[in-house]
Amino acid sequence: MSTEPRAGRPKASSRETIAEAACELFLEQGYEQTSIIDIASRAGVSRSSFFNYFSSKSDVLWAGLDERLAVFEHRLSSDGGADAAALVRRETLAVADSFAPDSLALGIVNAVAMGLETELERDAALRRARVARAVSARLVRGGADRLSAEVAGAAWGGAVLAAIEAWAHDGAGRTSLSRFLSLAADAAAPMSSTAPVGKVAQLRVVVQASAFEQTLAFYRDVVGMPQAEAYEAEGGARVAILAAGRATLEIANPAQVEFIDRVETDGDAPSDRIRLALEVADTDAAVARLDEGGAEIEASARVTPWHSRNARLRGPAGLQLTLFQELGPT
Repeated sequence: MSTEPRAGRPKASSRETIAEAACELFLEQGYEQTSIIDIASRAGVSRSSFFNYFSSKSDVLWAGLDERLAVFEHRLSSDGGADAAALVRRETLAVADSFAPDSLALGIVNAVAMGLETELERDAALRRARVARAVSARLVRGGADRLSAEVAGAAWGGAVLAAIEAWAHDGAGRTSLSRFLSLAADAAAPMSSTAPVGKVAQLRVVVQASAFEQTLAFYRDVVGMPQAEAYEAEGGARVAILAAGRATLEIANPAQVEFIDRVETDGDAPSDRIRLALEVADTDAAVARLDEGGAEIEASARVTPWHSRNARLRGPAGLQLTLFQELGPT
């Protein structure tokens, strides 16, 4: 007689057993009438064992999503890439990865029978707010103005929770959350532009450089602006267009320029009438790189009153450069 175990459904983990017991009791006697002791007893575990897996009764429903939202928040806060909108969409879609039907889907579909309507509405609002805060903060760091970022964050928070609700009602065991999140992301994405809407689509600074190859190599390879376009014409005419992330036009009166010069320099490197300011991830590292690449340091790196770390250099083609690193909230 064979002693090998028969293939079949894997034994449920203690966490799954507790969640199943909780949902059974919510259906039988209602959410409010079910205690944690009831759930532990039905699952055949101790009360302390319940708290090894869940922090509260409502956590039974939301734990799976909360784990994914924690990853979502971490990735948005730690990624320093230039395309914040693309990151938000990618990480939103990643929430669906391996998200099997669970107690949350069951609770959404049976909210009335379980007496969960008020509880679900309140808890869903908390998760929408978590997504909104994470998205808003990342878009602001990517260059969006605060108001636009807040509106976009609210849109993405609504998109995630709406997709989960639609997925649950469509039959979470028969359909894919990824499909619903993709549709919801399509609706929220237009709100994620990092630039205010205006009549100018792009700001481009044009500089004449006699030492074309040297200048191109410096700004493309040393400063780190990737070449987006390049053209040649008769007579040896050449132009290269380098990408520099977000473009803005900063207009300052003479008093402000004098103030900036006092803050950024020791008074011996006054601002040109037109000066380029480039945001970098690490001012000190960028200064060292540009210095080695042929730039002249006019003012060493220092922290400004507006909580950035700035340095001033002179690059090829005579361009005066301010490198600045945003240090975040004080």
